[in-house]
Amino acid sequence: MAFGVDLVTFYHPSFWGVSDYAQIAALAGRDLPAFWNKLFDAVRDSGVRGVETTFSPFHWRDAVAAFGSAEAVATALTARGLTLASGFLVDLDREADLASAAAQARILAEARDYARFIRACGGGVMVVGMPCRRTFLLEPVRVVDLAMAASLADFINRLGIETAREGVRLALHTEAHSVFCAPRDIDLFMLLTDPRYVHFCPDSAHIALEGGDPVAVAARHQERICIAHWKDATAGMPIDTVIDAGIHDRHKPFFCPMGEGIVAWDRWADLIRARGDAMWSILELDAAPDPVAAIRAGHAYAGSLTC
Repeated sequence: MAFGVDLVTFYHPSFWGVSDYAQIAALAGRDLPAFWNKLFDAVRDSGVRGVETTFSPFHWRDAVAAFGSAEAVATALTARGLTLASGFLVDLDREADLASAAAQARILAEARDYARFIRACGGGVMVVGMPCRRTFLLEPVRVVDLAMAASLADFINRLGIETAREGVRLALHTEAHSVFCAPRDIDLFMLLTDPRYVHFCPDSAHIALEGGDPVAVAARHQERICIAHWKDATAGMPIDTVIDAGIHDRHKPFFCPMGEGIVAWDRWADLIRARGDAMWSILELDAAPDPVAAIRAGHAYAGSLTC
């Protein structure tokens, strides 16, 4: 089984010798080549082979700016025995009006360019995060019903067609507190999207945060899994958790090292293994203070399940 890491794992000030997130961005801005070389060296030293790009300063455009071209990024990876496993598209949750034609056109254009970068660097999957829900009972209350889901699913299908034209599979990621993470919501969007163009990236910890059984949910859509995020959680989060710009920081206290939480890892590993050894399994450890040690520990634990 092939293991990689999402670069969000390196989004911790301690790793960069600074005191907050803003200083990480400032550090990257001062010397992008040095920033990305340190990233790739750390991934190499962690023992995994794959890289998943994500939001800035770990964005694919940042990598191109650091090395000069997609081909140069690929060369930098290959020189370290690495490859691009996948790229995470964050744009859907960053548009104020995702239903607008202008917003959709921007995202389709970004996905097209991103897919070309992924292919140039040896990858074949674009993982996409879905828009967030609203806080429970926050006025005006919004529900995820058939009409809402059908409209969004139509756009997701178009997005999947766009990436498929570039040879890249689009996979929906189960981000907690998004419209695609509670078990019923996952089932709904899996029903409404076309399996030829829209695939599945289950994230074990995020499904658990929403009160779901990660193995049961993933098993219902196993044939559509083309990549998986491996992460553990201690418990589900309260239904009235505030969903705003700080939601991702609210998730972090519920995450824990693999094997110390509620994910049934033996069953999870069996299910993912059944999809084939060529599929990427991404260790996503969300801002670890010592990311290299955390990835090594997670990789060793995952390897003990899959050997």
